Amino acid sequence: MMTNNSFASRIFDHFNVILLSLLALLCLAPIWHTLALSFSSKSAAEAGMVFFWPVHFNFTSYTQIIEDQQFWRSFLISIIRVILGSSLNFLMTLLLAFPMSRTAKQLPFRNAVMYFLLFNMLFSPSMIPMYFTVKDLGLMDSIWALVLPSAVPIFNVMLLMNYFRNIPKEMEEAAMIDGAGPWYMMIRIFLPIAVPTVAVITLFSIVGHWNAFFDGLIYMNKVEHYPLQTYIQQLIVKIDPSKLTVEQLVKLQNVSAKTLNAAKIFISILPILILYPFLQKYFIHGIMLGSVKE
Repeated sequence: MMTNNSFASRIFDHFNVILLSLLALLCLAPIWHTLALSFSSKSAAEAGMVFFWPVHFNFTSYTQIIEDQQFWRSFLISIIRVILGSSLNFLMTLLLAFPMSRTAKQLPFRNAVMYFLLFNMLFSPSMIPMYFTVKDLGLMDSIWALVLPSAVPIFNVMLLMNYFRNIPKEMEEAAMIDGAGPWYMMIRIFLPIAVPTVAVITLFSIVGHWNAFFDGLIYMNKVEHYPLQTYIQQLIVKIDPSKLTVEQLVKLQNVSAKTLNAAKIFISILPILILYPFLQKYFIHGIMLGSVKE
């Protein structure tokens, strides 16, 4: 493989490295500041003395979180939501992407279904009709209100469908000659080949469900049913002392709301930070394969 080692090329490479390093630092700086704030003392946080290193290092905020039952209840709801929502997204994506990757002769009305999906992706229903639909179905204050409205991720369907279309036709013909039916081909032949794209769409679903907070505000009427991000968003935006118990008020006197919220934010993003390196190797490869058309 020949490479261009001209002076201009080396300058361009060094410029890219510097620029991308600066962008990476800009992305990491808020996370690092949040971590430093969570380990700082109340007085230092309230005085605005914390930037990138903890001041008066302590674990008080994390000790308070361990005793916050609502935080762990919301954490459990978010985990259940991620498992249910991601599984449902994967199932619906697979069941739609495989038939949509067939030819118009194999699947009648395929183009009509495609236009329907595209229309719904570009013009998704607004908040009010979606709210009344969820309410009329009796899903308010249940985990299904968080996972069913987003059960079919159309963008993920497009990615997986394009990947299936790029699989050589000869492989499908050979399987059909050996007697394989559509279900067998989808599960035993196409799905194992599409592991990089499946990993990418799974990561999309996990991150989407974990970070979502707005639907929790709309569909949940009780704080006990809030997913984690909704609970944290409420803590940051609005702390109503009238809704706190005497015990919680005493605890707040001993710890800063800034350090406590910083600790909760850091713990909430920790699962994604742990999971991402394991799926990152599939990320670029899978999304490129799924987006390229013949």
